[in-house]
Amino acid sequence: QRCRGAGALRPLVSVPTTLPVRAGPGLSHRGFLPSAGTNTLSAWADGEPVTVLLWWEPFGRPRRLPDCRRRYNISGCRLSADRSRFGEAQAVLFHHRDLVRHGAGELPRGFPPRPPRQRWVWMNFESPSHSPGLRGLAGLFNWTMSYRRDSDVFVPYGYLYVPPAPRPFVLPRKTRLVAWVISNWNEEHARVRYYRQLKEHLPIDVYGARGLALAEGGLVETVSAYKFYLAFENSQHTDYITEKLWRNAFSASAVPVVLGPRRANYERFIPPDSFIHVDDFPSPRLLATYLKFLDKNKPNYRRYFAWRKKYEVHVTSFWDEHFCKVCEAVRTAGNQIKTVQNLASWFES
Repeated sequence: QRCRGAGALRPLVSVPTTLPVRAGPGLSHRGFLPSAGTNTLSAWADGEPVTVLLWWEPFGRPRRLPDCRRRYNISGCRLSADRSRFGEAQAVLFHHRDLVRHGAGELPRGFPPRPPRQRWVWMNFESPSHSPGLRGLAGLFNWTMSYRRDSDVFVPYGYLYVPPAPRPFVLPRKTRLVAWVISNWNEEHARVRYYRQLKEHLPIDVYGARGLALAEGGLVETVSAYKFYLAFENSQHTDYITEKLWRNAFSASAVPVVLGPRRANYERFIPPDSFIHVDDFPSPRLLATYLKFLDKNKPNYRRYFAWRKKYEVHVTSFWDEHFCKVCEAVRTAGNQIKTVQNLASWFES
């Protein structure tokens, strides 16, 4: 077998105290992961508030905008969905799915005139496989905001952090083996094909589109009874590691079995022995054999939770955290303005 098993835990790179942004020449991508609840030194004028305008509220759903200071200790932020404030906004957020739905004709065009320091921010948290219409967006935006680590404003679906004081980790009682929650069932997806092969060798409880009913709000509670969770992404792209890992598996204290980008990509975000990658095994049958082995060997299974002695899990809050991080990025970036010349080639790479 090519199984890596659960060897010695390697420490993650420390979490920085500032948001990593690439907001123009001379500013490098900083740190490993963003920090929840930090405040940076302001490159904006002291006391001057930053106005962030949502051109479309994501998926057309109005929501109460957050208090960034109370939620994330990011001060001086004014968030608005009122387009009449376009002329005073330092940043304007454009959600890609809504841009596709409404069309580029609904973008601001000439009146009122665009302020010279205003950033247009392209925001997208779907993978390239589910992001149509990228080709016509060259030269429109100043910043990108996505789960991609090389975004101008990097907001992953989750991250690990070191808490101020360690808290004891208690593993929930495990009475079941493998769970999978799926809402978008597509026979052409690699995850469905792999599942069909894996289920020939061990039992898998499927919830959602083609399986058992899941109590509303009860996903984490349900999955916590399982030893393993299939954190299978709907497509495989760089840094595309979603709530399937962070919430469905980690928050439920189940060992994630991942199908997504390659193992090395996961190891940029989480310890190498916190998860099992399908690529670690030559076949689904050998993966099933290993999961059965761990099921009967409690010490070996528990080694997948060694990282819990040091790290806590943060699951990103949609969409409050994203709006506030743009405000923080404006404060950090200063006056330099750049333009994203070829959005499609970058995001699809």
